[in-house]
Amino acid sequence: MVSEPSDSESARAFALAAELRLVLGALVRRLREQADAGDLTSAQKSVLLRLERDGPMTGSALARAEAMRPQSMGAIIAALLAAGHVSATPDPSDGRQTIVSLTDRFRHWIGAGRAARQDWLFRTVQARLTAPEQDQLAAAVDLLKRLLDP
Repeated sequence: MVSEPSDSESARAFALAAELRLVLGALVRRLREQADAGDLTSAQKSVLLRLERDGPMTGSALARAEAMRPQSMGAIIAALLAAGHVSATPDPSDGRQTIVSLTDRFRHWIGAGRAARQDWLFRTVQARLTAPEQDQLAAAVDLLKRLLDP
């Protein structure tokens, strides 16, 4: 457990970090509520996001990318196939392998969910924040981006 710093500047940064973590967590939960997430496990979501980001790949490549055993990945892929979220086709260069990719139906579902979350956030910002407060929020977003820079 991290102990709270003693000097006032560090104590302020520590308290800010704790509050920021809580607020961002609540915002993420609220955004998730805005679109149907289905009954996906975190591992399934991770695989689907990887396929969206990196494109189609074999089950073994997915297992390596997600740092899991091929057998575990096989179970995840089977569940995603059964749900209609992914499709599997033989690898043209190696018939023993199968290429897994997102279905068009699932891509549409992802887009609809993102649009719902974006719409909720837009309407909430517009309804609850004045123009000067929106400027402050824009500045805060820039600061948050700096926290992510390496």
